[in-house]
Amino acid sequence: MTVDISTITSIDDEEKTYSFELTQNYPNPFNPSTLIKFTVGTPPHPSPYQGEGAREGSVLLRVYNVLGKEVTTLVNKSLQPGEYEVEFDGSHLTSGIYFYRLQTNEKTDIKKMILVK
Repeated sequence: MTVDISTITSIDDEEKTYSFELTQNYPNPFNPSTLIKFTVGTPPHPSPYQGEGAREGSVLLRVYNVLGKEVTTLVNKSLQPGEYEVEFDGSHLTSGIYFYRLQTNEKTDIKKMILVK
């Protein structure tokens, strides 16, 4: 399955310090789509290069079924620190429990979501 990653939306563009966070999808349970919001944290150490702004970090957001098999990759790219949201369309999947995992250079978190048809 291919997901158009251009649907990732930056929520806030201002320069501030962000902490890594993966929020619970909404709505949950969902049918057929749900919104996943996450925050890419500001690196803990400033860049050694003067004048360099916020550095991009590798971000990977994947969805897995209850058996641990990857269902899809929603995000696989470098992103600036900030808040983002991505819509997950589960219309092609069966009802059940799914997990989504956010992994960055610094941290990893996993949340559970329920698809009800």
